Amino acid sequence: MEEFKDRRIRKHAGREDLIGENHLADIGQILFYIIFMAVWITDAFFFKYSTFSSEKFFPVVRIPLGIIILLISAYLAVTGLLIVFIEKREVPCVIRKNVFSVVRHPIYLSEILLYLGLLMLRMSLVAAVVWIFAIAFLHYISRYEEKLLLSYFGDEYKEYMNEVPMWIPLIRKKNKTDN
Repeated sequence: MEEFKDRRIRKHAGREDLIGENHLADIGQILFYIIFMAVWITDAFFFKYSTFSSEKFFPVVRIPLGIIILLISAYLAVTGLLIVFIEKREVPCVIRKNVFSVVRHPIYLSEILLYLGLLMLRMSLVAAVVWIFAIAFLHYISRYEEKLLLSYFGDEYKEYMNEVPMWIPLIRKKNKTDN
């Protein structure tokens, strides 16, 4: 298909089963990670400019919750990355198994949860602002990739979009035929 020769689409070398992604996705994610970690570490542990709320928000609940969120983040990242990049498919297909049956972007969601888990451990309002911008960036690149997938897979991906939420996992969508 001609639209897949666009320079804004980055293909993975030697992987014809992967459709591609926004050419800014990897560098943007790396930059947001570096910025978030730099801001979070310097604010939370050194300058403590905006961490005044850390001790006021129930550390007994906040810290275990942060650890649980970090564990969920790790599971989504590892599982999603293994499915996408380690498993080889003969032909490109819509991935619907495992974490991809729960949310359409589990790897990006794992990133969002990583930042949230760290914010729960040591609250930093400045880092929270970076987190919000990171969420906006991840939403932008996921929308871009969804347009790419829709143009490649058509109705099959549209059906997947109707069945599986983009970000917030649902237990189950009820069909009209369900009682």
